[in-house]
Amino acid sequence: MRGRVDFPRGKIAAPAFIAAAGLLIFVPFRMKRLITFLDPWADPQGGGFQVVQSLISVGSGGTNGLGFAQGKQKMLFLPFAHSDFIFAVVSEELGLVGGLAVILVFGLFLWRGVRTALLAPDRFGMLLSLGIVTSIVAQALFNISVVLSLVPTKGIPLPFISYGGSSLVPTLAAVGILLNISQHASGSVDMGLLESVRNKAKERRRMRVAAVSTTSPSRF
Repeated sequence: MRGRVDFPRGKIAAPAFIAAAGLLIFVPFRMKRLITFLDPWADPQGGGFQVVQSLISVGSGGTNGLGFAQGKQKMLFLPFAHSDFIFAVVSEELGLVGGLAVILVFGLFLWRGVRTALLAPDRFGMLLSLGIVTSIVAQALFNISVVLSLVPTKGIPLPFISYGGSSLVPTLAAVGILLNISQHASGSVDMGLLESVRNKAKERRRMRVAAVSTTSPSRF
């Protein structure tokens, strides 16, 4: 097509990859954090102490947990047990059942938030709802992944559960905006999708009739 310029994606991605690798390799604390993530048991009393204690806490809970407020790792063994690693304490005291319950609650929040976005009265409300839901759920998944050593350690609290007003206040404010959008939503997702399908079918039928009327020869 004339006027169209095709940029090679490889040449565009290569400088970004090199820059990211440089920021990772030539910054000591980032490189140390990456090495600790790859093998935290290589230095269990040093750089890998926090991750190792988190995994011990999660594993100690088993299926049903040790019981509410019966966890041992929070007694000065697990750093930041009240904030960044609160999910490890939940898993130790409530077990696999409690951990899955927390994940299920965030899944329910995701479903209701997406439903609110689909039923939002305007495009701005839809995009705002999606942004709020995505930021909260992504933060929760990242925090849980850090606790389970699925991603490198990063100081991100678990929304609604971690101790700290600096995280809780803006999160609750965002949920308040989401609830306000849901109050102005109307109808249901199923009815909205059904109505959209009907409108598209009517539009195709109208276009087909118009095409036939324009291409058919005149009788007079």
